[in-house]
Amino acid sequence: MDCSEEVQAVCEEPTVEMELKKGMSIFIDILRRADKNDDGKLSFDEFKSYFSDGVLTAEELQELFHTIDTHNTDNVDTDELCEYFSQHLGEYENVLGALEDLNMSILKAMDKTKKDYQESTHLEQFVTRFLLKETTNQLHSLQSSLECAMETTAEQTRQEKQGPLKPEVLSIQWSGRRSNRRLQRNSSLSPNNPLLSLVNSGVYEEDSQWLVQVNRLQRLIDRLEKKEIRLEPVEEEVLESKAHILIVQRQLSVLEDELEDFRLALRQYMECACAQTGCLHIAVQRLANESRFILYEFWEHNNVWKNHLQTNYSKTFQRGNVDFLETPESISTMLVPASWWVLNNNN
Repeated sequence: MDCSEEVQAVCEEPTVEMELKKGMSIFIDILRRADKNDDGKLSFDEFKSYFSDGVLTAEELQELFHTIDTHNTDNVDTDELCEYFSQHLGEYENVLGALEDLNMSILKAMDKTKKDYQESTHLEQFVTRFLLKETTNQLHSLQSSLECAMETTAEQTRQEKQGPLKPEVLSIQWSGRRSNRRLQRNSSLSPNNPLLSLVNSGVYEEDSQWLVQVNRLQRLIDRLEKKEIRLEPVEEEVLESKAHILIVQRQLSVLEDELEDFRLALRQYMECACAQTGCLHIAVQRLANESRFILYEFWEHNNVWKNHLQTNYSKTFQRGNVDFLETPESISTMLVPASWWVLNNNN
């Protein structure tokens, strides 16, 4: 559904729209996008999947959910959503109202352009193209300002949660081959970059040894969960918390008709994440005959990963997954000794 159809769908709900203050129709669209089973209300799982921002904990999200759920039905509907947020909009009430007007104005202009452009003179067509380009530039400029504000507020929140202590960064010796690859990831991507073949192959071809390691870890986890073996180390190793790296496993079940858009979003996400300071490695697999992807992320430590979750590209990927995924993604993490990483890279 394109933006004109979305706005039209919102406008086709006269009974709800008449009760809403100007600018509040956005919450009709929010509920529609967050409502995965199309029952007209949000369960806590749907609420958490859409509103989770990587800052609020699951307990805080649950408390917020029950605060909004004034009818005590264990579901949130449009009225409750509007009632809660209308009390906290402040200056954003004017912003949302202006966006509503802007949305309608752009749709009217697009409709007229579609009807008249082909019959216009050469110069009139030039003016139309010029105005479209400049309108786009202005909207991008506004978006950049909003993204800067998002980054600033996210950074302030991180500082408040972390306190005065700065996160420690692991000192890891990189082998020559790995150092070169990290430099490549921080520079512009060439057509031969393995990321560009990710969609088709599902993995980096030159990183097959990492897939072997990942598969070994996965098999070990599976065996541990089935309690088929017991690990009894000969010697007990005492390690400081900073002596570990973090492995994040993300399982994503994608809707069949959203596969192409998801692949594009995933590729963009991985390009940005691989260039992020503290990202050691990222690999992705797609299960055969399924639209389910497993993403493995290796980070220097937990704080680096938490900071990564607050970046714009990570939030954009999370928001897109609301539409792309059949069910909320499953995330699990584990710490492994950093010496394992150094040992593997020195072999």
